[in-house]
Amino acid sequence: MAEIADSGGGGNAKGKKRAKKSSTRVDMTPMVDLAFLLLTFFVLTSTFSKPKVMSLAYPAKIDEPIDADAPKLNNGITFLLSKNKVFYYTGEFYPADRPGKNGPTELTETNFSASGLRKVLADLNSYVLLRKEGMVKKVKAKQLADTTYTRLLEQLKGKPEALKVLVKTDDKALCKNFIDLIDEVKIAEIGVIAPVPMLPAELKLLETQLKK
Repeated sequence: MAEIADSGGGGNAKGKKRAKKSSTRVDMTPMVDLAFLLLTFFVLTSTFSKPKVMSLAYPAKIDEPIDADAPKLNNGITFLLSKNKVFYYTGEFYPADRPGKNGPTELTETNFSASGLRKVLADLNSYVLLRKEGMVKKVKAKQLADTTYTRLLEQLKGKPEALKVLVKTDDKALCKNFIDLIDEVKIAEIGVIAPVPMLPAELKLLETQLKK
């Protein structure tokens, strides 16, 4: 609050009165109190940034031998990571001693560029991406609510026609390689991601490919 202090006037020798002089003093106490109240309010009502957590599907531990008649991996892709190298194959793995109808599994090398890994995932997961594009148009046209879009997209990524990704690494793979791969998988709107151990036959095939 502002206060006005009178300095007091006085007469001169001839009896003339001088004008009173006044000085102002601003009391800052209420303003400081208000500032602290506002600061406390914003601190208590603000939402602090939360760490972003990526959900991954881990396979259950199995102590018994795997059933030979177990369900096969449909519409799936498996990535084998080594140091700054990424290879993949689609479908089931067939070693040289147990080849499939098209022979043993062969690895295909790609990279982490937009024309490499991202294109591979986009082509294989076109079922989800094309339908997502249609839903985005409906959201922009206000024909679909944001919450409904999010729910439908999650359901779409879990359908059997959607691509599933298995990630396997050797002891030379870098954490950066794994994170880069998962980032590309999320960009491609793939909902099922499972880090699993590498089979001995897969590791042998990977080592053979690295020597080329």
